[in-house]
Amino acid sequence: MTDTLEPFQKPALAHRRYVLAGLSILIAVSGGYVGWQHRAAANPAAATASSAPSPAIPVSVATAERRDVPIYLTGLGTVQAFNTVTVKTRVDGELVKVAFTEGQDVKAGDLLAQIDPRPFQAAYDQAVAKKVQDKANLANVKLDLQRFSDLATRNFAPKQQVDTQRAMVAQLKAQIRGDQAAIDSAQTQLDYTTIKSPLTGRTGIRLVDQGNIVHATDATGLVVVTQLQPISVVFTLPESELTEVQSALAAGPVRIFAMDRDSDRQLAEGTLAVLDNQIAQTTGTMRLKGTFPNKDGALWPGEFLNIRLLARTAPNVVTVPSSALQRGPNGYYAYVVKPDSTVETRPLKVGQISDGAAIVDDGMAAGEQVVTAGQYRLQPGARVAASSPAAKG
Repeated sequence: MTDTLEPFQKPALAHRRYVLAGLSILIAVSGGYVGWQHRAAANPAAATASSAPSPAIPVSVATAERRDVPIYLTGLGTVQAFNTVTVKTRVDGELVKVAFTEGQDVKAGDLLAQIDPRPFQAAYDQAVAKKVQDKANLANVKLDLQRFSDLATRNFAPKQQVDTQRAMVAQLKAQIRGDQAAIDSAQTQLDYTTIKSPLTGRTGIRLVDQGNIVHATDATGLVVVTQLQPISVVFTLPESELTEVQSALAAGPVRIFAMDRDSDRQLAEGTLAVLDNQIAQTTGTMRLKGTFPNKDGALWPGEFLNIRLLARTAPNVVTVPSSALQRGPNGYYAYVVKPDSTVETRPLKVGQISDGAAIVDDGMAAGEQVVTAGQYRLQPGARVAASSPAAKG
């Protein structure tokens, strides 16, 4: 029976395979058609999205403006006391009194120290006594000269004796003048035992203690007194700025400003006192000295400062905030906002940069807007939106 049915089963199996294969092909074609329809529907949306403008980039902007701008020259300076005196003794003796405290403010003529005056007082008294003695002798010799002169007129005394007596009078007069000189010298030595401040200023650390024997030849003094009001600052500028400084001096008193090195905060205002008479060839710099009233004691000897010298004032120049400047291979440039809210790069010729403002000598007109923050996201033609009101430079 099996052998009888076998020829009929083989064609049926083959027919079933053909039907399944046809169904598979039909399903694949249908799926491709559906996918094509979906892509066709999505393409218009994608095309629409690609044609939409890119969003504006938020930036900060400022407006270029015309104004008068001060031109400063900046150098590094060192504060120096206006006057410094190392107080020393001018006579030898025991230091019996120290009349100041360390760091005390003193005035010229204030007592600082006292040397034992007794030996010098004795020398002074001795010189005075010697003069009194010689004056008494002179009075006696003058009387003798008068007597001999009267006798000589009546031929009772030789003329030679009169001449001798007159010479003795002259000799004693000269001796009295010498006595006065000795008195003055002794008085000076006695005065030297009282040591007074030679200037108004501040005392430093005491260098000799009370009770020590001091000598006029000692290398160290008793104390150092420094004058702090006014006070001086010595600073340097490049030799290339010599013409600017000379022009400023020719125009009148030159204002200078002492600035803190860390915070760039102004500490004091003064005037330029002197421009040194030569340029240091090793450094190519010139030395200048300024004077500050220093009423508040803001400046201290030995302090390092930045000094700003007002050379001149540039009138009616175009300025922009220094934050708007970018540096490229060809120099400075800035992103300028056009009327259509897109930006372009504009090469600039920049002069002085100070106090957060830059003078634009060429490349920009007053009233134009520049980007001051957010430049790192920009490229020429990018659309921008100002995120803050225009700031003055």
